[in-house]
Order: sequence, then C-alpha cells, then structure tokens
Amino acid sequence: MKIRLLAAALVAASLSATAVAEPVTYTIDPSHTQIAFTYSHMGFSNITGRFDSTEGMLTYDPENPTASSIEITTQIASVSTGVAKLDEHLKNADFFDAGNFPTATFKSTKVEAAGEGKLSLTGDLTIHGVTVPTSFDVTINKSGDHPMVGKPAAGFDATGSIDRVAFGIDKYLQATGPAVHLAVTIEAIAQ
Repeated sequence: MKIRLLAAALVAASLSATAVAEPVTYTIDPSHTQIAFTYSHMGFSNITGRFDSTEGMLTYDPENPTASSIEITTQIASVSTGVAKLDEHLKNADFFDAGNFPTATFKSTKVEAAGEGKLSLTGDLTIHGVTVPTSFDVTINKSGDHPMVGKPAAGFDATGSIDRVAFGIDKYLQATGPAVHLAVTIEAIAQ
C-alpha cells in the first residue's frame, strides 16, 4: 500500500513539474501597460509621449524562453504627450496619419535568453502601414501569482529604438531627427 501511495505521489509530482514548465498564455492588461516614446526636439529637449490604448497576448515559458511570443496592438488615436495641439499634429498626415493607419502592431518572430532576467526580442513592427523588423532588450520584472486577481501574471520592460523614416514618417526631420526611442512596460494576466 505504501509503495502505491509513493508511486502515485511521484507521478503527481512529475505531472506538476511538467505543468509548471509549460508555456503560459497571458492577456495584456491595458490598465497596467504603457508604450512610451521619446524624441529629440532640435537637441534642446527630449519630448516623451505615450499611447493610452494597448491590447494583446503573450506566451511566456521561463524554462524555454525561445518558446515565448507576443502580439500587441496599440490605437494610434490614443497618443498623448500632455499637449493637445501636439497630439492632434501627431495624429495627422504629417506623422502617424491615424485616419488611414489607426493601429500600430508588433508580432514577435524570435525570443532569446540574454542573461539573468533578460531576453532579446525581435519581431515585425508595423507603423503607418509599413512593417520593419525591430529588436528590443527585455527585462523580466516578475512572474507569479497576482495578489489582486488570484491568477498567474507576468511583467516585462522592453526598450528599443526605431528610425521613423523607415516607416515613411519623414516630415520635420530638421526639427526632430529620425530616431525615436521606445520604452514599454507590460503587465499580463493568465487567461
């Protein structure tokens, strides 16, 4: 009898260990996710804005990061710099042209371990109707049970830079230059 109980306990433990090692799919929490961008204004200041409407899914496997992936979409009309006139200008045809290109998307193509608590993320970023391969350095903030919702959760920060000209956004380069720095923080809850 003791041998059967021990065998059953070992099988249950091995199944639990297997379940922990499986990738988990999470829904991005738009209330705790931010996409921020920064660009130089004539070298005098560094203007920062953000997008306030983001959604998506990610799969994360801490045991095998290469099995992880992300798809995220942001609504261009949600751009916010804290300056209403600038927000409207960014939405028009000089920049994002939100009427014709209402969303920006990122879909990962490769995830690699990059050291303790770090990942290298590559994927296809689509802005202004143009898709450009883009890479991000990712910090794994935390994964575990979320104390407020009682479900598994994961959080990440990612940074990268893009050349806005590559996306066909090339007005006013003399004022802002082509480089735009991105900083993303994501909190996601298991489905």
